[in-house]
Amino acid sequence: MLVDVWIKRILPRSLLGRSLLIIVTPLVLVQVVAALVFFESHWDKVTLRLARGLAGDVAVLVTLLREDATESGVAHMERIAADHMQIRAAYRPGEILANAQPAADGRDERNIAQAMREFVAKPYRLDTDYLEENIRIEVQTPEGVLDAVTTRKRLYSSTTYVFLMWMIGISMILFGVAVVFMRNQVKPIRRLAQATDSFGKGREAPPFKAEGAVEVRQAATAFMAMRNRIQRQIRQRTEMLAGVSHDLRTPLTRMKLQLALLGDSEGTAELHQDVADMERMLEGYLAFARGEGTEKPLPIDLNGLLDEVVARARRSGNGIDLHCEGIITVPLRPEAFRRCLTNLIENAVRYAKHVSVRAGLRGDMVEIVVDDDGPGIAEDKREDVFRPFFRLDGSRNPGTGGVGLGLTIARDVARGHGGDVELSDSPTGGLRARVRVPT
Repeated sequence: MLVDVWIKRILPRSLLGRSLLIIVTPLVLVQVVAALVFFESHWDKVTLRLARGLAGDVAVLVTLLREDATESGVAHMERIAADHMQIRAAYRPGEILANAQPAADGRDERNIAQAMREFVAKPYRLDTDYLEENIRIEVQTPEGVLDAVTTRKRLYSSTTYVFLMWMIGISMILFGVAVVFMRNQVKPIRRLAQATDSFGKGREAPPFKAEGAVEVRQAATAFMAMRNRIQRQIRQRTEMLAGVSHDLRTPLTRMKLQLALLGDSEGTAELHQDVADMERMLEGYLAFARGEGTEKPLPIDLNGLLDEVVARARRSGNGIDLHCEGIITVPLRPEAFRRCLTNLIENAVRYAKHVSVRAGLRGDMVEIVVDDDGPGIAEDKREDVFRPFFRLDGSRNPGTGGVGLGLTIARDVARGHGGDVELSDSPTGGLRARVRVPT
């Protein structure tokens, strides 16, 4: 479990990063395996052959000394070593090496030791720290010590570095090609994600060209078809209810006119009340239909919008405290969101003596909290009150309420902006309504 959490933390979060990881990981593994195989086989073989070449040259110098150890013979040997073997040789007659066989710690030392045993078969001493770029081999001969100094390059092959540079270069080229290719493949997915996010927040999601792999094009085409279908359904619902409202207003107007002509006859007061209730319900239905709305989101000063809504609610005489944490500007459909705030605040004012409204930024969300000291709502009823036309009994008397669409419209508008409305207990003893919408 802990290993899974640790792996998830170090893994890239983006699709581009994970795709590159999938491509790069096998590439790196192949390069590592190739390098190990190279160094375990080719490198050892090449360096051993180079060491054998150096040991062979040393063996030739030993042979020349054995044949002629005179001053002229030594000079001839030194000249051959310098001109044809890249070795600076010297002869110290009468000297004896210490009777200690050198330890072959490194790979190069082991290769030279093996080559010296094969070609020279005499006591020797290897000094790899003699100079930074040179190595020194001292060989014991019957008459003295042969001192041979040569460059380290004789033990190294340039093909090794060429191989490594080719591996690194090809890896970088392949990585660059993979980055370009995967970025082009991820770009349509990123555009689709941005369009989906904008549409989910109720903002304008303009059409975009379906590009990329077949599956990505299918997803983009399905999203655009879904978006058009949802927009068409919202538009048809709004137009239908607007038409119904218009059609019903005509007979309601005639009824009001006929009631006016009847004067204060018996039963007209009840009819007046019924007509007023019908008009009020009709306005509620139409407001519910406009909850998702056809307004275009605009950058709105939330402070000013809250000031306006709270000022209107204060006319009822209740005390309302308003506090905004700094200047807050957020893309909103102004009329729809004003209706959402109005419904929540007026709902609190209707059942409480004191109401407080606070707004502030919480990460990438704007949070508006409405607290009241009213009777509140039972926890098991807090989701029911968001259902259309649902009305509570008891403390929230339906006689003082509306048609049961206030909270429904509020949540409908908030969700249309990509947010939500939640109810909980208020610290003041009543109900807390929390509205959260993305910035």
